[in-house]
Amino acid sequence: MDERAVVTAFLRNEGDVLLLKRSDEVGSYQGHWAGVAGHVEDHDSPEDAARAEIREETGIDPETCTLVRRGDSFPVEDPDLGVRWTVHPYLFECPTPAVELDREHTEFEWTSPTAIFRRDTVLNLDVSYDRVRPTVATVTHDHEHGSAYISVRALEILRDEAALLATDNNLRRGDDILAVARELVDARPSMVVLANRVAQVIDAAGTDPAAVEQEAIDAIDGALSADRQAASALQSWVDEARVATLSRSGTVLQGLLEADPEAVLVAESRPGREGVAVAEKLASESPTTVTSDAAFPGQLAAWDADVLVVGADAVLPDGGVRNKVGTRPAAAVATELDIPVVVATAAGKIAPTATDDTEPRPADELYDGAAAIDVVNPTFERTPAELLDCYATDRGELATADIESLATEFAGYRQSLDEREHPN
Repeated sequence: MDERAVVTAFLRNEGDVLLLKRSDEVGSYQGHWAGVAGHVEDHDSPEDAARAEIREETGIDPETCTLVRRGDSFPVEDPDLGVRWTVHPYLFECPTPAVELDREHTEFEWTSPTAIFRRDTVLNLDVSYDRVRPTVATVTHDHEHGSAYISVRALEILRDEAALLATDNNLRRGDDILAVARELVDARPSMVVLANRVAQVIDAAGTDPAAVEQEAIDAIDGALSADRQAASALQSWVDEARVATLSRSGTVLQGLLEADPEAVLVAESRPGREGVAVAEKLASESPTTVTSDAAFPGQLAAWDADVLVVGADAVLPDGGVRNKVGTRPAAAVATELDIPVVVATAAGKIAPTATDDTEPRPADELYDGAAAIDVVNPTFERTPAELLDCYATDRGELATADIESLATEFAGYRQSLDEREHPN
């Protein structure tokens, strides 16, 4: 039996993946749906082969695609062809849905990856996707992205698990969709938007897997739309302004990229230093400066900032905001200087209750010596409402009373989820 190494690359654009229908020009699996796929030549690494196939089969520049995950390779035997494939699966984030097909394919479609479980596909395409799709573990350990991004990944997990149950696919992790929802809510208890969005899906769909799958698909679209709208609401504050920001908020970043700020000052944001990555993305669009976390509050005056813009891990019912450490001292200094402090966030981040989960990070990030030293290394801190001037959201600019009303609404969804989990 011939031994051949191949790659299967899934391109993700927002919540969808790209599927390609194979033409009669290929030597196998004509008329079947696949991801971007091809052979790995002896002189290539699997990732290099995947990127080459992206360019060849879709016309998309692979350098614009970000590698999200490489899955474990696995064998697939096809006795009819006399071939034993070794499949190397990949998932890439793709910035564009524009595709130029090559001769090897007749159709393409951006669709929910759950379509894989219901279509005629190349052998074990579902296994390839299973090896790169989001999991509770990837949500739990993602300390690079903001909560809006992570909440969409959580909805994808709920969608995928529901589809696996609906199609009776043996790749499912269990038989209880409520258990999946509970595990997701517990994975990052400090991320209110994750719990709110998962709870809303269950409130609307109940426990029927097919209904949960469709509601999760709709919720992903809604979440992405809400984040875009919140970013747009920021524009009037940052256009032609000297904007200071910290940490990595997808909403803030998108708002700054859509607007035309005069200049941007970014705090480094240790320990993850995610502010540096934000600065790199902004540098080609606006004059951008990075400073240390310790220097950032003082630089608000020295750098002559017009506005301080921050994201939110959560907006508490009293209007306070839980966000990356460093937010509170920066907001306090900005308030002293009469610099407005604007919170850019989807309304889904409003917490139903006033909790202060600081999500501690590993102690050895600060100290790993032998002395008897206690370490406090929080990820988040609370900034009180009196240090904040505006909440720019997908529901417009909100006042504290609006925050309280929405907190009550989201509390209802969470209560509904709890009652379904604990009917007695």
